[in-house]
Amino acid sequence: MSPRRILEQSTFEYRLAQEAINLRQQASGMPPGIRRTELLRKARQIDVAGELNKWLTSPGLQAPT
Repeated sequence: MSPRRILEQSTFEYRLAQEAINLRQQASGMPPGIRRTELLRKARQIDVAGELNKWLTSPGLQAPT
């Protein structure tokens, strides 16, 4: 994997993690309700997206032959 690809990956993963943290901080200051639930759901979706990205870009993943 090229150094640029590694940099792009880590930047993307970093941005995902930062966005999830930001959403959780917003939700922590809100009373229970629909908006808070939506923010927490979005944060979980971002966590899943990060995990999927790690899996899809892992060096162990091989293209079909």
